[in-house]
Amino acid sequence: MTRSRKALLFGLATVGIWSTVASAFKLSLRHLDPLQLLLLADCASLLVLTAILLLQGGLARIRTMPRREVLRCALLGALNPFLYYVILFKAYDLLPAQEAQPLNYTWAITLSLLSVPLLGQKISFRGLAAILVSYFGVVLISTHGDPLSMSFSNPTGVGLALLSTLIWALYWIGNTRSKADPVAGLLLNFLFALPLILITCIVFSDLPSLTPAGLLGATYVGVFEMGVTFALWLAAMKHAAAPDGGGTARVANLIFLSPFLSLIFIHFLVGEDILPSTVTGLVFIIAGNALMQWRRKS
Repeated sequence: MTRSRKALLFGLATVGIWSTVASAFKLSLRHLDPLQLLLLADCASLLVLTAILLLQGGLARIRTMPRREVLRCALLGALNPFLYYVILFKAYDLLPAQEAQPLNYTWAITLSLLSVPLLGQKISFRGLAAILVSYFGVVLISTHGDPLSMSFSNPTGVGLALLSTLIWALYWIGNTRSKADPVAGLLLNFLFALPLILITCIVFSDLPSLTPAGLLGATYVGVFEMGVTFALWLAAMKHAAAPDGGGTARVANLIFLSPFLSLIFIHFLVGEDILPSTVTGLVFIIAGNALMQWRRKS
């Protein structure tokens, strides 16, 4: 099999899994509260990331990692998975999945905004247009298609969904300075976050009861949303970057399929009737993301 085909298959597998996670969040939150879901999902993710590193023969990368990088991983773990998923799961708890998922998808726009003060990058007129287009989509979704009213369906949920994009963007900006192996670094993020999640769960909630439905949902979220997809995406980009891989842009553009596929799963698995305003708003968000990428390539 050619590198190009491998890159495409790994990319499609990643997008396919990503498309199911919004439904998995919502279904799991019927049996667990956000903190309980995060605690169990983090444990599942730790197991699968350890298994991936074992298969890659990469556990030695952790033992030889400089202390500065270990400390960086610990600090980044406070952002992701701890703060990011606490906020994101609460947003999903308050909002319909068809609203929370597209709003969270604006993280790329948030990343571009934060890159100005934190990385010294500049935003052109086209970049500002991309931001306005995306956030108009946010308003469409959040007001159920009535942007002039500025009456949000759930202001707290909308605020948390947008705040999660800020945390995610800060995490990835912090990662730009990391020299750690990506999978090893992610494993340490989840390992150092575990005590924070456990203490927060004990103080503000209760330890989860291990019901079959809750355990299955949390395991799915931990294994696929937080673990396997990361390794699959890295593999896709690695094959795509090879001389005969066809280029990373072709694989990266597959990500635009995910939110639309996600709406199909949300409709059939969660049982939500997808509003026309959700689809229209999502089109604006994707258009803004695409315009931002076009700006970077030009």
